[in-house]
Amino acid sequence: MREFVTDHRQDLLDDLDAWLRIPGISAQPEHHGDVARSAEWFAEAARRTGFPTVEIWPTAGLPTVFAEWPSAEPDAPVVLVYGHHDVQPVDPLELWNTDPFDPTIDGDVLRARGASDDKGQLLFHLLGLRAHLAATGRDTPAVTLKLLIEGEEESGSPNFAGMLTERRARLDADIVVITDTGMVAPDVPSTVTGMRGLVVCTVTFHGPDMDLHSGVFGGAIPNPATAIARLAAALHDETGRVQVPGFYDDVLELTAEERDLFARVPVNDTEFLAVTHSRALAGESGFSTLERVGARPTAEVNGIGGGYQGSGGKTIVPSDAFVKLSFRLVANQDPRAITAAVEAFIAAHTPAGIEASVEWEGEGVAPCLVPLGTPAYEALTAAISEAFDGLPVLPTREGGSGPEAAIQTIIGAPLVFLGVGLPDDQIHAPNEKVTVSMLYKGAEAAGLLWGRVAALGRPGLRG
Repeated sequence: MREFVTDHRQDLLDDLDAWLRIPGISAQPEHHGDVARSAEWFAEAARRTGFPTVEIWPTAGLPTVFAEWPSAEPDAPVVLVYGHHDVQPVDPLELWNTDPFDPTIDGDVLRARGASDDKGQLLFHLLGLRAHLAATGRDTPAVTLKLLIEGEEESGSPNFAGMLTERRARLDADIVVITDTGMVAPDVPSTVTGMRGLVVCTVTFHGPDMDLHSGVFGGAIPNPATAIARLAAALHDETGRVQVPGFYDDVLELTAEERDLFARVPVNDTEFLAVTHSRALAGESGFSTLERVGARPTAEVNGIGGGYQGSGGKTIVPSDAFVKLSFRLVANQDPRAITAAVEAFIAAHTPAGIEASVEWEGEGVAPCLVPLGTPAYEALTAAISEAFDGLPVLPTREGGSGPEAAIQTIIGAPLVFLGVGLPDDQIHAPNEKVTVSMLYKGAEAAGLLWGRVAALGRPGLRG
């Protein structure tokens, strides 16, 4: 397996160079044509790899790529691999050291938008499948392999759950492999065992129907900017705990065993601060950095404003002010319940004379959790460990959010996460990069995984 990956490394780099040049930014309408081109490119790459069935599925928004390669074994397990081909915007462009859509390689680092999130991680699967076939001498995979490559993940997957429901029969699987995450460090193989959910809103406070002179009217009428600042400040207490009533009611707390496993993951707070370009740690007291970003719910102020924003002074009581909020959720928390709780909190912190409006971005994303020790989890960690020369594989949790919970609910198959991104890949930020050697490790792990999954059989995967 490793010999084949080593001999065909340039194939992966050549494909990455071509694909990364397509600016498939799903959040920007002017790039929707590029997202369609991105889908066409990956569809052709899947055909070149050998997939006999490759389709581009239209949605109410942007296209998804589906590919399927049946195993010759009649009772072979069915594996669904999920990822996404769209990418984040590149703003602010002036902070990039290179053109974000002109891939550049410096030693073991490849820089471009989408290099890590998620194009590089998808392409290692194509190389890994070729390695699996070559190393085993097979004409078809040991498992029936399906690929589901979304085109709207970076825009909140607004049409994804509907597509899953509509095409449920085509997507039937015994195991789902998510390939849109990462590992702790190059020499610390790990796998994600949970993804946080998310609800996002914009709160607007309206006071007087026009901006007013602060000398004539200030101190006599409510100021929306002051009120919105107080709302934001009221979100947390001095220990970092969220103050929305009922916010923690359904949180699935970490067990002692899980906290012990988290403690074994070598997260260095000094290195963490360096990656974040920050100068101090913060957050809910009583929890480690890794627990805070993966296993605890949060409330964040994403933006705040109101009134005059230009140079110099303008002495007014502004008519309006706003705050943008996001809430990351953990296992057992329901986005609908959190939405209701936040709206009640906002109402309780809206002073007389202020009109509040709340605009939610969609219905939110539910969290998901991968149980440790399942047959699917053991097969994955064994494959990763072998690719990393026998090193133990540690469980972590991902602080971000995606459509994994929808996949878990609608497909109804166990999830595992095979991702090789690193904490300093700067995904969603200028100068995104991927460590090329990690992609090769990912390809080897993927190639090894299909044999291990096949050995379990369909009944074995379900435990």
